[in-house]
Amino acid sequence: MSDLINYFLNNYDILFGFTAEHVQLVGIAIIIAILIGVPVGIYITTNEELAETILQITSIIMTIPSIALFGIMIPILSIINQGIGFLPALIALVLYSQLPIIRNTYTAINDVDPNIRDAAIGIGMTTFQRLRKVEIPNAMPLIMAGIRTATVLNIGIGAIAAFIGSGGLGVLINQGISRSNSTMILAGAIAVSVLAIIADLFLKYVQKRFTPKGLNS
Repeated sequence: MSDLINYFLNNYDILFGFTAEHVQLVGIAIIIAILIGVPVGIYITTNEELAETILQITSIIMTIPSIALFGIMIPILSIINQGIGFLPALIALVLYSQLPIIRNTYTAINDVDPNIRDAAIGIGMTTFQRLRKVEIPNAMPLIMAGIRTATVLNIGIGAIAAFIGSGGLGVLINQGISRSNSTMILAGAIAVSVLAIIADLFLKYVQKRFTPKGLNS
């Protein structure tokens, strides 16, 4: 334990640098995933067959081991000289994020109380107004639950992405394994876990901030 504490104290600048790289990778991936997944989740509520197909595809993607997916990216992105590093890791994290975000958005919009939707139609709201002012606010808790799940998942997978040169806290774990240094491995694992907890708490705050008061538990 003392070795671990000393490692944190003596290498806090290195840990901060790796944490910043990790946050950048996961943050950009989640933003892109939200911009793709939420609109797709909303759109497929209008077509059950399309919804089933897309949810099956995203489920299959989730079953692919991360190392295998990174390996698939290498020859494809090598065409543009980006086979290893930040880009393949980013694409993989975006793909892994789609199932929880799309599924939760689809379910949340479908589960909005029909009476609320009918009331919005009755006062003359357009489809976009109904979506923006009624359906999304009421669906926010479940949508945010999907985003939180995707974020925590990506923080863990992002550590594995260090094996293809993406940087981040996984570098500590990778170096620790290479050097048979259990202190480095443990430091990296703890840092990843703490980052995941902080991210989840932050997103929980965002969820409460943008959820109508009557829906907050």
